[in-house]
Amino acid sequence: MIKPDDSRTWYLFDYGMVISTAPEPDDWDLLQEATGIDLQVPNSAYWTNRERFDAGDLEPLEYWSRVVGRQITDQFTEVLESLDASQWSHLNLKTMSVLEALVQKGSNLALLSNMPAGMSRRFLAEAPWTRHFSRTFFSGQLGMTKPDRRVFKHVLDELHARAEDSIFIDDNALNIDTAQALGIRTVAYSPGTNLHRALNLP
Repeated sequence: MIKPDDSRTWYLFDYGMVISTAPEPDDWDLLQEATGIDLQVPNSAYWTNRERFDAGDLEPLEYWSRVVGRQITDQFTEVLESLDASQWSHLNLKTMSVLEALVQKGSNLALLSNMPAGMSRRFLAEAPWTRHFSRTFFSGQLGMTKPDRRVFKHVLDELHARAEDSIFIDDNALNIDTAQALGIRTVAYSPGTNLHRALNLP
């Protein structure tokens, strides 16, 4: 159990699979209907190109053309971008409860997510959950992805925070390992994690 000093502690949350849940089968079905391809399987072009897309190395048109396997239009790209954002927009209500408890305490909240720039801009403009965070950091806008050490150092610098005064919550073991190596306190999240207890919240 972590017992932070909330006057100087930064809570740094991941988004996918922590704040959001996994896409539903119906979400993948809509993408398959649009593209004619089962993109959920681990070796699909959706996944094999995703790290570069998250890092900002691929623009949406190029990424989705690779996913579909042919050059597509800007209009079709926007359709796929919308479906993709929708499938990653299902919120984890347990985590939302934790965020609300932290906000009520006046805690410092920041977000660090591997997410394409277009999706992050869409969420920042439209998603109510983003208002919980005073700072947000997205890989597609930074040009760096977790678990790159530079990402964490950049975030700490931007927050003017010491590593030991930061608590990082993420579901990816590699990201957790990198944060720990830098001296950041961590909570390795899984569906069974009681974040209220892990963060010493009522």
